[in-house]
Amino acid sequence: MKAWRIDRLGGTLSLVERAVPALRPGSVLVRLQAQSLMSYLRPYLEGALPAYRAPEGFTPGGNGVGIIEAVGDDVWHLGPGQRVILSSHLVARENVQKPGQILLGVTSPGGAGDALQASWKDGTLAEYALVPAHLATPLEGLDHLDPVRLAVLTRLVVPYGGLLRGRLAAGETVIVNGATGAYGTAAVFVAIAMGAARVVAAGRNGDVLRRLAEAAGPLVRPVALTGDVAADTARLRDAAGGGAPLALDMIGGASDAGSTRAALGALHRGGRLVMTGSAHAPLPLDYLQMMFNTLEVLGNFMHPADAHLRLAALVRSGRLSLDAIATQAFALPDLDRAMTAAAEAGSLEMVVVTS
Repeated sequence: MKAWRIDRLGGTLSLVERAVPALRPGSVLVRLQAQSLMSYLRPYLEGALPAYRAPEGFTPGGNGVGIIEAVGDDVWHLGPGQRVILSSHLVARENVQKPGQILLGVTSPGGAGDALQASWKDGTLAEYALVPAHLATPLEGLDHLDPVRLAVLTRLVVPYGGLLRGRLAAGETVIVNGATGAYGTAAVFVAIAMGAARVVAAGRNGDVLRRLAEAAGPLVRPVALTGDVAADTARLRDAAGGGAPLALDMIGGASDAGSTRAALGALHRGGRLVMTGSAHAPLPLDYLQMMFNTLEVLGNFMHPADAHLRLAALVRSGRLSLDAIATQAFALPDLDRAMTAAAEAGSLEMVVVTS
């Protein structure tokens, strides 16, 4: 098969011929059809993102849609010919207090994750991928959608995990902080599909917010943030109709926590703030504000193991469309151009590699 290989982050990336991976107990071999690219894939591969840890000599890539070619021993419900979607979030299956976890083909947070990553080194930028069976979710009832369109699920599932963590209930209002980013934009569509009565889309770019509101419909209230925490808090509260029970914080790479503080301040009593972005700034908390208003601040990484299964059900029901995000497809050998396009793509666009 053809596969992209890099000797180390910051090293040499090459498209090579290598053997199709051999089956292992509890694994599935998937013939990949499509996968979405991270917007920051190029700087990641160049070693410019020091927070990421990867093994030497591996195939990058952390998601995909494809057809099962074969299954190993101890796989009971999946079989050849099934179309599946692959998650990168691999968590060790032992019943221990803190099982190791990695993003397959992307990074390890350290600790037990490093041993897990050494055992499962390779990701999905290849014609075939071997993954633990619990990373593959059948896409039943979605045969009318092509693999490139189905790859949009890999963007939607991350904010879906955050909204599940925040216990979003039908009829609630949710504030999405960072709604101008790729995952924040996706969160707006997912929240509506989950039954949110109103979505306050917050971000710094007013033009992007207006386009998002036009695409997502009348349940969306865009709020362009100014950086003035008190003023932004008041504007978010007003857009939420006096306050919201839930805020999803999806800001990426921010060095200032002002918008997060504004979202927290716009919650009404008993509200929940879910932090699932990648901000670098510390978040100062007002002790009395938190106590008197019974507020919750919840961290969240990725999504539950059954998230793709539940997300696919929303698509089958007709509540969630995959058409709002435009896709641009590149063949596997054309990865260099695909990475450039991914870096330039807007929040309502996604680059997909096909194989």
